[in-house]
Amino acid sequence: MKNICLLVICGLLILSIAGCGTIKGLGDDISTVGRWLVKGSDTARNPEAK
Repeated sequence: MKNICLLVICGLLILSIAGCGTIKGLGDDISTVGRWLVKGSDTARNPEAK
């Protein structure tokens, strides 16, 4: 399970890096991925927080 999560996170990071053309775009993309991960973990801890 740990390996699958690590692969998913790495895949999201690679896609975010490939999809941007500037350093600012890279930062925005990584921030977006980070917000998705935080939202997912908050939902996992508290199912009412959607």
